[in-house]
Amino acid sequence: MVWLTDAQKIGVGLASFGGIFTLLGVMLFFDAGLLALGNILFLAGVTLIIGPQKTFVFFSRKHKLRGTFFFLGGILLVFFKWPFVGFVVEAFGFLNLFGDLFPLALNFLRQLPLIGTFLNLPVIRTVADRVAGARQSPV
Repeated sequence: MVWLTDAQKIGVGLASFGGIFTLLGVMLFFDAGLLALGNILFLAGVTLIIGPQKTFVFFSRKHKLRGTFFFLGGILLVFFKWPFVGFVVEAFGFLNLFGDLFPLALNFLRQLPLIGTFLNLPVIRTVADRVAGARQSPV
């Protein structure tokens, strides 16, 4: 069992609410206020989960600078009332920053009882591996 500090628990809540507000902002035809609030909550949540120093190190890695630039640029575009363009730019940056975690998340979901059975079906498995970028072992 993983033990979280109180700050990390708050961070998980903030990041979750950030995702919810972003989803609502998209569903309500790219409402700039909800998208901006979602962005602020998500960044605050990530900072509380992994800490300020590790957050800075994560976003300033040399091979992630392009993703950081687009992610933060998209957030600024949302703040400047260009919600659709900002969301698209931000999504591109998000995929560049967190794309390495998709195979890990897919493997985690395959361990769950109901979802794992569905994801391990032959056709679904092939499509999910291709979308997540999971690599096959040569052995």
